Amino acid sequence: MLIRSQEKPTKQRSHFHSHLQQKGFALFLLALLLAASAILAACAHSSPAGTVPLAVAATSPSSTYASGAPSRMGNVIPRPVSEVPAVGSFVISADTVIRFDPGAYEVQAIGKYLADRLNPATGFSLKVIAASGAPASGSISLSLEGAPGSLGDEGYQLSITPNLVRIAARRPAGLFHGVQTLRQLLPPAIESSASQPGPWRLPAGTISDTPRFAWRGVMLDVSRHFFTVQDISRYIDLLAYYKINQLHIHLSDDQGWRIQIKSWPNLTLTGSSLEVGGSPGGYYSQDDYTYIIQYARSRYISILPELDMPGHINAALASYPELNCNGQAPALYTGTQVGFSSICVGKDSTAKFLKDVIGELAALTPGPYIHIGGDEANATAIPAYLQFIQQVQSILAANGKQMVGWDPIAQIRLLPGSIVQETEFDADLARRAVQQGNQLIMSPANRAYLDMKYTPTTTLGLNWAGTIDVQKAYSWDPGGLFQGISDQNILGVEAPLWSETLVTMNDVEYMTFPRLLGYAEIGWSPQASRDWFEYRLRLASQGPRLTAMGVHYYPSPEIPWP
Repeated sequence: MLIRSQEKPTKQRSHFHSHLQQKGFALFLLALLLAASAILAACAHSSPAGTVPLAVAATSPSSTYASGAPSRMGNVIPRPVSEVPAVGSFVISADTVIRFDPGAYEVQAIGKYLADRLNPATGFSLKVIAASGAPASGSISLSLEGAPGSLGDEGYQLSITPNLVRIAARRPAGLFHGVQTLRQLLPPAIESSASQPGPWRLPAGTISDTPRFAWRGVMLDVSRHFFTVQDISRYIDLLAYYKINQLHIHLSDDQGWRIQIKSWPNLTLTGSSLEVGGSPGGYYSQDDYTYIIQYARSRYISILPELDMPGHINAALASYPELNCNGQAPALYTGTQVGFSSICVGKDSTAKFLKDVIGELAALTPGPYIHIGGDEANATAIPAYLQFIQQVQSILAANGKQMVGWDPIAQIRLLPGSIVQETEFDADLARRAVQQGNQLIMSPANRAYLDMKYTPTTTLGLNWAGTIDVQKAYSWDPGGLFQGISDQNILGVEAPLWSETLVTMNDVEYMTFPRLLGYAEIGWSPQASRDWFEYRLRLASQGPRLTAMGVHYYPSPEIPWP
């Protein structure tokens, strides 16, 4: 039986833990540059598939080449594809103008966003103006003209001289990502909400940047514990800062149904009333959901809604007896077990439920995808499970949507465009999806689950997939997990955050940060440029930024925070 069992296995993956990782040894290795290539070769031979060999020639934030030129422009995460530093800097002053091409209203909105980010800390009131012709000295120019086609939909070029800053892209999303890089090149105090002394210098040079994967996502479980629209909005802002472009919201589970469905009102009247532990729950009205989508879109993040079926469905079963095979509604559930509930497959009432619920959600969701869950359906017989997933896939297609689901959905014949989210429980399911011509979202539980504890003593989170410290979260390659599966089979990466133990946004931020930065870099930066020793120093420099933004992050002892 390929459906995951109720008892979640702890998977053990051997990975490289040599004396090269001991505290302080990186500095010693810097004195042995002549031996670096041999050591790297040894690391590569001893590293298992899916892990990143540990590089030895780490570059500190202030390091320079022999010529005296800086080795990079800053400590940006995700690491840009190309950085060419130059001499000098551009200083943002009260006279700086943010310029956009006339008629480019979406670019104007990005310029306004940039001004809103810069004004509080600088104390300035930066103007955003439309202007044609060559940009004037002292301006920050945002343009959709002159960028090479190789940048794609999300890439950008950032050029900084002492007289001018120019961000060019093919699409607005690229400009927005370039703005995030610009923010990270400024001193960390730029993220403060109160006026700071400055000066506000941008290092001169040129960055050309484009993502490795099209899908760079995070999932937030709002069913086990509910989080407000304000919470979601803040989370979106933090994700956008690191070029995440997908927020997957787990809207239903045994513990709660969190999205209003007008044709089935008891789903929220009853099904949303509680959460884990028995505290009051909550739900998003359709207006709330639309606001979240629009807010995310303004940050170039797409919302992927998930309704988990045919298991993880107790909240709906408690709301409508007719969805149960025995016609009796179970009690609401506030525990954390999995695998015990199932909608009654094959009933006319179930078919109507699916058509109505999926139809309403599809009409509210502008993106092409809806996630239907499909995991841990232990209470659903295998034939019924396969029948159900086929039925849901057809209903989604009739509503103009493509199906996304956890790895067990690969057991059926998938339609073109359906996506399998691989959690690394069964490599055969990943290969089965690829053999059908479908792509994967890589979310290995023992590498990418944000709810796994950092260490055995972490008070929040779970450990059924092991612990995931900051290095382990960073040190894997999506294209190297399974033999025969490469980047061309992978749509992208996603880090799920399940909320059994997470009650507040402080809890969410603590489990998300700083690991999220590593996942962002895995999704964006070329694999060949990623290096744990170098990354941990860049990550350290992000600490003051996270502090300035008020992020409640885990101060991992692996990182030399300032």
